[in-house]
Amino acid sequence: MSRGSLRLRLLIAGAVSIVAALALSAAGLVLLFERHVERRVEAELGIHLDQIVAGIQRAPDGAVLISKAPGDPRFAAPLSGLYWQVATVEGAILGSRSLWDARLDLPPDDLADGAIHRHRIAGPGGAELIVVERSVRLPSRLGGGTLRAAVALDAADVAAATRAFAVDLLPYLALIAALLIAAAYAQVAVGLRPLAAVLGQLASIRTGRVRRFGRAFPDEVQPLAAEVDALLDARDAQLEKARARAADLAHGLRTPLQVLMGDVARLRESGDVEIAAEIEQVTTAMRRHVDRELARARMAAARPDARAAVATVVDQVLAVVRRTPAGAALEWSVDVPEGSVARIDPDDLAEAIGNLVENAARHAQSTVSLRVRRDGADVVVTITDDGPGIPLYRLKHALRRGGRLDGGGGAAGLGLAIVRDVAEAW
Repeated sequence: MSRGSLRLRLLIAGAVSIVAALALSAAGLVLLFERHVERRVEAELGIHLDQIVAGIQRAPDGAVLISKAPGDPRFAAPLSGLYWQVATVEGAILGSRSLWDARLDLPPDDLADGAIHRHRIAGPGGAELIVVERSVRLPSRLGGGTLRAAVALDAADVAAATRAFAVDLLPYLALIAALLIAAAYAQVAVGLRPLAAVLGQLASIRTGRVRRFGRAFPDEVQPLAAEVDALLDARDAQLEKARARAADLAHGLRTPLQVLMGDVARLRESGDVEIAAEIEQVTTAMRRHVDRELARARMAAARPDARAAVATVVDQVLAVVRRTPAGAALEWSVDVPEGSVARIDPDDLAEAIGNLVENAARHAQSTVSLRVRRDGADVVVTITDDGPGIPLYRLKHALRRGGRLDGGGGAAGLGLAIVRDVAEAW
């Protein structure tokens, strides 16, 4: 697919959209997972906090102590990342062994009795901690007073769990992306299939296999097909007018030329041979020029679905040439299979074969051969005479407009040029 391919553009747009959507989804999932882990951590810290509050006692000397610390072994491991701390209003502080010689620097906070607050603070070694704290008012049997109890966990544990989740999620997202891109490719292929049908129908119209698009297209493409059909209808109407104008022009020009040829005959009969020859030469040249321009106008207005029965055209051309003095003196060998049909306008085929047969009749010594055969999808017409032929080095000159090899006569040097125009047009 090239850079200008609509299929490539749609695939790139789809792939970018899919990747962007999955990236946003991944970010959202990771964020939700992080919030979920934090809530789980805070719930766990709340359980530890309840155990600490339940274990608060007063020593005989009035000091506050924790009769039963939480059972998590991390509280006993120095700098393990899990800590607890109890502070009295008098300034006494109790802490877990995991704090070692550090303290939790709790922010100033106005806590109602039993209310739980959550914070993020800097802990030992500068690590970020998630803290859950509450204010506890001791009963009179424990000597009264207010305590501030807190439990903290290193936030790196949450970050590590979040990273592990993201790493586990990535392969699944990549697989989903691959499946979605493959689905997008299939969707684009199916969606653009009508365009391929349009291209095939256009090729069929160009080659003449069909004349119109018809209505066998999806609703989104059908308006385009209808517009093209309307354009083809308008073109056909214009071509019909052009062919009619070409026919009118042919009639308007050939009639005066025929009159001039009659004048040539009368001049010869009256003895003005030189003048008659000059007029005949000019008239013949004019006729050939008119014939060529009319042939070109007819080819420009030809229908792409034109068909010609080759045998019928050959018979019509030979019937005329054989009645000429040059043609009547020759032996003709003709081999045209019945049913041979060529994709060409019958008048154009007659124009081409007629010019070649006239040349053959003019230059042949005794025999002219005309053969028609199939070569794949092509119809090949071969006309051979036993005359001198055209040297290869002069062939290009003979095919040029006005190119003549005989050096005189009434020919205008347009016959082979007309044949070439017909062949190139079809």
